[in-house]
Amino acid sequence: MGTPISRAPGAIVILATALGFVLVQLDVSIVNVALAAIGRELRSGVDGLAWVVDAYTVAFGALLLSGGALGDRIGARRAFVGGFVIFVVASVACGFAPGAAALIGARIAQGVGAAVLIPSSLALVNAAYADDPGARAHAIGLWTAAGSVALAAGPIVGGLLVETVGWRSIFFVNAPLGAVGIWLTLRYIAETPTTDRKLDWAGQALAVAALVSLTAAVIGVGKAGLGAPAVLGGFGAAALCGGLFIVVERRSRAPMLPLDFFRRAPFRAAALIGFCINLTLYGEIFVLSLFWQRLQGYSPLQTGLAFLPFCAVLGIANVAAGRLTAALGPRRPLVAGLALALLGYALLAPIGTHTTYAALLPGIVILPLGIGLAVPAMTTALLGSVEKQRSGIAAGVLNAVRQSAGALGVAILGSLFAAHGELGVRLGFVASAVLVGLGLAVAVFGFGSSAGAETEAKSRGMDAA
Repeated sequence: MGTPISRAPGAIVILATALGFVLVQLDVSIVNVALAAIGRELRSGVDGLAWVVDAYTVAFGALLLSGGALGDRIGARRAFVGGFVIFVVASVACGFAPGAAALIGARIAQGVGAAVLIPSSLALVNAAYADDPGARAHAIGLWTAAGSVALAAGPIVGGLLVETVGWRSIFFVNAPLGAVGIWLTLRYIAETPTTDRKLDWAGQALAVAALVSLTAAVIGVGKAGLGAPAVLGGFGAAALCGGLFIVVERRSRAPMLPLDFFRRAPFRAAALIGFCINLTLYGEIFVLSLFWQRLQGYSPLQTGLAFLPFCAVLGIANVAAGRLTAALGPRRPLVAGLALALLGYALLAPIGTHTTYAALLPGIVILPLGIGLAVPAMTTALLGSVEKQRSGIAAGVLNAVRQSAGALGVAILGSLFAAHGELGVRLGFVASAVLVGLGLAVAVFGFGSSAGAETEAKSRGMDAA
């Protein structure tokens, strides 16, 4: 067993753990505005830039469940510090990367660190307020809000840094902030109890192989075409590894992905909706960043400012959605949010090189309003479909699904952009509208007689993990 749970002041626990979450979220959004500059200096095409984004997201999503299991096994504090160190060192390596391959390798290491860091940071917050559920809900809300602010601030911070210092600075900024978070944790926070939870090595290896193969194949379509041997081989490898993964998980005594969750209609429906949301959202943010900079000549700072209404509305809608879901249950906010997201994608679908920002603004505002309403309601429905003692695992599964979907979205929509340019951007928005429409149909018809519900604070806290 580990040492006793920390009795450090709650504010210090929140500050230390939130710093980790802030940096992880910052690196989700800050990189997008630097893509054009990275591409110019490192002579990388759209396929290479897609890997700059996806190397991080794939590693993060594929390893997230194992990261949570590792924290349970060795202690949340030890896992948090270890993940934080990996993330910071990898960030510095990103800043010094001499070429695209080195940058992609360092981004993979960042994703590994994030996958270990995030579940443990939330576990430390839970442990610090184990005896006070109300204070714990408030602490998780602050932790979540810190990540939301970082996600919203990323494009602006990134644009300023790229224009004034250079794109490498977006990675170097993680070092001093990370050092503060690591020092606070080592100085003030004690270890949590450990368990004998096993790590599913076979399942983890197959999950990584399947996701990497599928992502590589999709990115390859944009450059080499669907019939290229490497692309077909990638799809074949993904199918084989995916099938073996299901076999292994069914036979494992301690599976990283409990397949019985998917026998429950609300869980299955919410996971599918989360997949559709993240695939379209991550993919379109990636493509819009390239569209504004490559086709419309925006500077990095102008691109960051262009995203500002999107991020602001997303944050406000998330807060409002928690209250609506608590008052109305998850179904109605989820349906309304997906309907608005569908409208937002439809409004953006006519986009072209000569389309003004003012013409895009209605879609840029309506889309995040819908996403912001839908995600907390979706998470509440999913968590309400499982036993409370398994809610942490269920939340981990949801976030692994969403991160993996985000990586595929960047690959798919990035390939459309690489192959067809302006037309590819339009096709991407049409495809996004279709996928969100599928999610809307699932929200209306796919939950069965009961969607279930948990508290707003719990759903928001788990969703951010």
